[in-house]
Amino acid sequence: MNRSTDWEAANVTDGWHWHQPDGTATPATSPPSARPPVTPPAAGSPWWSDALGDPWRDPRAPAAVVLPPPRGMGAAPEPVTDPDATSRRGMTSVLAIAVFSALLAGMLGGALGYAFAVHEGVGGGTILGGNTGEAPSVAQRPPDSLAGVAERVAPSVVTVRAATSGGASIGSGFVATADGYVITNDHVVEGATGGATVVFNDGSTANGSIVGHDAESDIAVIKVSRPNLVPVEFGDSEAIAVGDPVLAFGSPLALANTVTAGIVSALDRTIQSGEPGGQVRYYAAIQTDAAVNQGNSGGPLVDGAGRVVGVNSVIKSLAADADQAGNIGLAFAIPINQAKRVAQDIIDTGKARRTIIGATVANTARNPGGGVRLSAVDAAGPAAAAGLRAGDVITKLDGRLLEEGTDLIALVRKYAPGSVVTVEYNRGSSKQTASVTLAADAK
Repeated sequence: MNRSTDWEAANVTDGWHWHQPDGTATPATSPPSARPPVTPPAAGSPWWSDALGDPWRDPRAPAAVVLPPPRGMGAAPEPVTDPDATSRRGMTSVLAIAVFSALLAGMLGGALGYAFAVHEGVGGGTILGGNTGEAPSVAQRPPDSLAGVAERVAPSVVTVRAATSGGASIGSGFVATADGYVITNDHVVEGATGGATVVFNDGSTANGSIVGHDAESDIAVIKVSRPNLVPVEFGDSEAIAVGDPVLAFGSPLALANTVTAGIVSALDRTIQSGEPGGQVRYYAAIQTDAAVNQGNSGGPLVDGAGRVVGVNSVIKSLAADADQAGNIGLAFAIPINQAKRVAQDIIDTGKARRTIIGATVANTARNPGGGVRLSAVDAAGPAAAAGLRAGDVITKLDGRLLEEGTDLIALVRKYAPGSVVTVEYNRGSSKQTASVTLAADAK
């Protein structure tokens, strides 16, 4: 089978030789114009009326398909375009604009930086850190902030040095009056062979005389002669609560002007302290987690408003040797209501009164059944006057549970002579209540 293509005639055939109806052969390459015209049937004529002009009437007649002339045969070629060309040109423009903008911004930033540097007098040196404005001075801090409280209390805190037969003792203290009375711990000046040296927070010193001290309450008073003293503001130790913020001031480990912060961890914590064979001290203490170490003794414990609520006195430690003891987050302060009362007694009379209930406890250990059993009652004392007898078991004092003998001793010492307290006790199987008016020791 032969196929021929005549692009100039613009015909495509299947290669057959077809004949006109009259039998004349027509080559495949003959132009379609040689075909006889086909006359459409007249309107209303049957479909076969044009049978003589129908090329399909004869199965030997070839079919011809007429196509439009192909593009490119004598016509101008269709332009070819790159579909990515526009996108590349667009990206090129965007990149150019971005580079130009970056260069312009860099030049502008450099110019402004230079101008600011020259204006501030910095020149071309390297500047570390950012400019967040002028840092506030201490005076600009709120008075009730920790820094504000520390600034206000610090001028009233002192370091106390005393010479003893065994060497020297160092502790802390605070100015209680404008005329020079300073409160500290008894164990800071215990055994002093002379007076004491008081060092103020500005580094200046003054010689002080020991007015008096009370070993059992662990309070001592020193008198210095110095003008323009700033006394502390006293708070109320009965008004504080567990969780209140507190600051401890003093000279721990001889590091003067030290301030530590914490909270009130517990109240009326019974503490028994003292050297073996020496004076035994009992405290219904304020417990705090503010860091306190040796040298803090006698320094003030203040509340969030800068008012003194306690006198730092005792620390708990895991060390067996007191000289090696260090802070483990447990420190104890004498309530200021008790310390101030004792200090006032010392200033007024040279000695302190001791508060008593007029009874003796069976032992200072924990009672298996709870409460504190009285082994003896002074017939002329406050307990007897309230109807208590030996053998009674006191369970509460002013609502505070008693679990061992030291609890009763410490709580009684906390009150001033003449205070009336409510005592709950068991006598056999009956529970009873009594009001006891505490008294001062006759010593």
